[in-house]
Amino acid sequence: MLFDPFSINGVAFKNRIFRSSLGGRMAFYDGTVSPAFKSFETRFARGGVGGIITATISVNKRRMSPLEYPALHDDRYIEPLKDAVRAVQALDCRYIIQIGDPGGHTHTGVFSEDQDARSASRSFNLLYGYRNRTIPMTEAEIDASVQEFGSAARRVRQTGADGVEITASKGYLIHQFLNPATNRRKDAYGGSLDKRFLFLERIIRAAREEAGKDFLLGVRLSAQDYNYLPLSIRFPIVFPLRDFFMGNTLKETLYYGKKLKSLGVDYLHIDSGFGFVNPKGSPGSFPDEGIKLFYNATRHLSTKAAVRSVIADALPGFLLRLIMGYGWKFKPAANADFAALFRKTVGLPIIANGGFQAKTVIEAALADEKCDAVAIARPLLANPNLVRLFQEGVNEPSNPCSFCSECCARTAVLPLGCYDRRRFKSQDEMADQIMALSSPANPTI
Repeated sequence: MLFDPFSINGVAFKNRIFRSSLGGRMAFYDGTVSPAFKSFETRFARGGVGGIITATISVNKRRMSPLEYPALHDDRYIEPLKDAVRAVQALDCRYIIQIGDPGGHTHTGVFSEDQDARSASRSFNLLYGYRNRTIPMTEAEIDASVQEFGSAARRVRQTGADGVEITASKGYLIHQFLNPATNRRKDAYGGSLDKRFLFLERIIRAAREEAGKDFLLGVRLSAQDYNYLPLSIRFPIVFPLRDFFMGNTLKETLYYGKKLKSLGVDYLHIDSGFGFVNPKGSPGSFPDEGIKLFYNATRHLSTKAAVRSVIADALPGFLLRLIMGYGWKFKPAANADFAALFRKTVGLPIIANGGFQAKTVIEAALADEKCDAVAIARPLLANPNLVRLFQEGVNEPSNPCSFCSECCARTAVLPLGCYDRRRFKSQDEMADQIMALSSPANPTI
């Protein structure tokens, strides 16, 4: 099953493994991809994956975050991206560009700006975003955002990529509209399920109109929000309390899935949890060292950012892991059962995300028809040749990913790579691999 080819909307994939949304600071400060971007992406194509889904590429000029991540809010970004797209496709690997907007969860900024607080409603969350509180978007701003997504989808097609994926997960802007705890609007975009879905519906329609019906279009969707994880201080408290503590459950998200199918979406990419990083979307250990690093790097941007860095610094590692690490644990194929429900209920091709590394686990999810493909990020970062190892009959690499999630927490500040010291003989060896990942001079790392 793992190496069986399959197709979605005319796009053929040679196997069932995708490199999931994974990216780092490989663009210039204006969002134009650098040569390092192509080197990084082709490394996984050479490793044998059937498809690559990029990191979330920004559609909004003001919310390009983290800094030095790619952007796609202007036509000038098309040509530089084309080079990376062609290089990946030349290695018999399909390329899907994921687009999104972090909204009120914007991670970083050159300066502290009101635009980085834009969301569905006003709220406070100590962990996510750097602004003290989010600011509700006006209807004019919503209209502009819809057009930004549509134009970005058109640009994706113009790069020559095989498809576009829209981020309605990760706690980003669209997810902030879908989630009943963060969307308390009283207008056409808040209240009922259909009203909370309207923003995403308009984005899908705009993307289809701009990119064309024959272009592969997917949506990354959280199956359940688990608002209470990770632990945070959040206001206001929302009633019913289920909306506050859980957010959307399968009942709501399966309904969203059906609506997305009716709108002509070609596939769903299923994870779970609200916010990035979160223990359901990134099953494994709590990245306490990386979180401290990130908080200290952004503490100058607001009072909230300064306070959370002081708290994190004051707590010893074991206590920080005990408190903030509640709910963090590794679970193989963490969202495969959710994926199975979407596959059965919605009837679209499904990509499952989270907790895939062992070949037997992947093959079991495929054989049991829980999903049509799996998306892998951290284990491929640890072993870019993972698929080649599977082809050689290896079930799991000899030096596997530990799912420590340190890479997720550090990527906004440091070069993307594996930061688990236990996997390396020395710190020098770890540093060499991190620096080599995006270098054209080290094609075999």
